[in-house]
Amino acid sequence: MPVATARPIVLTAAERHRLKKAAYGHSTPHRDRLRAQIVLQAARGRGNAAIARETGAHLDTVRTWRVRFADGGLAALADRRRCGRPRCFTPVQVAEVKALACQLPAETGTPLSRWSCPELAREVVVRRIASSISASTVRRWLGACLSNGHPACGS
Repeated sequence: MPVATARPIVLTAAERHRLKKAAYGHSTPHRDRLRAQIVLQAARGRGNAAIARETGAHLDTVRTWRVRFADGGLAALADRRRCGRPRCFTPVQVAEVKALACQLPAETGTPLSRWSCPELAREVVVRRIASSISASTVRRWLGACLSNGHPACGS
């Protein structure tokens, strides 16, 4: 049975510079660093098995990123869009809900001392920021703000 040969990789100076920056950058996400290291080693003429051993990646992973780079260049190293349910709310709507949560209810004419998530969800619908929204969605958005260190009022 014939052994498949690895796709040869030839880099331009600009590609090599960007890949080295990604491969050795301290703030580069791990997945991007690994992809850059795979392509750089492939450009040096190393085989897929040797790259897999050195990087600790699976042979199929090395093969995948080598082929994707050969077919599409640097742009092909980015994550592809994934299927799934489309977003229900725009980023503007999310920002408006968070801004409303930071206002005191009394400022909006609501007789409350502070927002609860169900009351905030009702107010979002009344103000037509969104046609419908659940209290749990509001709670999740505001909880994400708090866990990321952003001050969010009214959770």
